Amino acid sequence: MRYFHYKKNPHHMPTVNLDKIWNMIGLEQRKEYAKKTDGSVPLIDVTHFGFFKVLGKGKLPAQPIAVKAKFFSKQAEEKIKAAGGACLLTA
Repeated sequence: MRYFHYKKNPHHMPTVNLDKIWNMIGLEQRKEYAKKTDGSVPLIDVTHFGFFKVLGKGKLPAQPIAVKAKFFSKQAEEKIKAAGGACLLTA
């Protein structure tokens, strides 16, 4: 098959798995948010780290987390919400 006028930029979508999400903020901040009782959760913007899509491979701890990305797979969204977190879409 041919693809006329192929542009690579619209198809550029670096991905990250769920098991690597907590490594983006570090262990110290994770422990800090675990101690808080006011219901605040860490917000991780994966586009800041150069990733656009979050995939559902791996396990998340029971600690809630808010993840901000352009795209989420179904498994990733289910696992994040099961841990008590939120999926935030960006444009």
